[in-house]
Amino acid sequence: MADTIKTRIPARMDRLPWSGWHWLVVLGLGTVWILDGLEVTIVGAIASRLTEKDALGISEYQVAVGGTFYIAGAAVGALVFGYLTDRLGRKRLFLVSLGLYLVATVATGLTWSAASFWVFRFFTGLGIGGEYAAINSAIDELLPARARGWVDLAINGSYWLGAAFGAALSGVLLDEALFGADVGWRLAFFLGAALAVAIMLVRRHVPESPRWMMIHGRNGEAERLVDRIEAEVADRTGQTLDEVGDDDEIEIQQRGSTGFVEIARTLFTQYPRGRSSASCCWRRRRSSTTPSSSPSRSC
Repeated sequence: MADTIKTRIPARMDRLPWSGWHWLVVLGLGTVWILDGLEVTIVGAIASRLTEKDALGISEYQVAVGGTFYIAGAAVGALVFGYLTDRLGRKRLFLVSLGLYLVATVATGLTWSAASFWVFRFFTGLGIGGEYAAINSAIDELLPARARGWVDLAINGSYWLGAAFGAALSGVLLDEALFGADVGWRLAFFLGAALAVAIMLVRRHVPESPRWMMIHGRNGEAERLVDRIEAEVADRTGQTLDEVGDDDEIEIQQRGSTGFVEIARTLFTQYPRGRSSASCCWRRRRSSTTPSSSPSRSC
């Protein structure tokens, strides 16, 4: 039977002032949307080059099918990695998904036929879809609640930075005066891999989500991790952090994972009007001797 514990970890994370540590999280995790914009734009820009005999020599239809495989991979990756990130942790999966994208996009640049192009585009999409699942969870759990809205909007909007970057570079890479017909389009995919390597170096310093650790029974590790985060934020900002009291505690039911059936049941039975199943409700506890005690939140 799952344990129910009281914890102050969410309140401790939410009251942290914005600092360089939070920028590290944003840069390490949020840049995946730039990769997605880069991938989609590059394929569209080099489609005509892929049909040339001196390049890959596939048809326009086969190029379009590659786009379908990319989208299918992203959908599958979001579902599979979404499930795995709940079971195995945010950090492990956002490193694995980025590594998968890195290998797949390099392989796409080395492709030799329509079939190999389709396979590698599917696995590229699989990595990007996995990024969506792991990254959204980690960002929302590591950043203060007051900043999540605008940060999520800014991060998702960075897709267009990747699109603009891909469009600008495609003109250079497809210039046959600079690169051969069978070289420039391959370099376009290698650029995505180079950006992924840079992201990986930053991402190695992003910690596991203490909220995930707490829910999965690793209470002591979560408390120690939050202690380190608080110390780093205080050192970076020079501020004295506010104390977190007993009234900021919430109840958490620990579990190994949350299945798709439970998610669907929660959405369509408990929250049929679209209210978030992750939101906390306020409940006022009353005792027989005290007319009103301090409010307690339960998730």
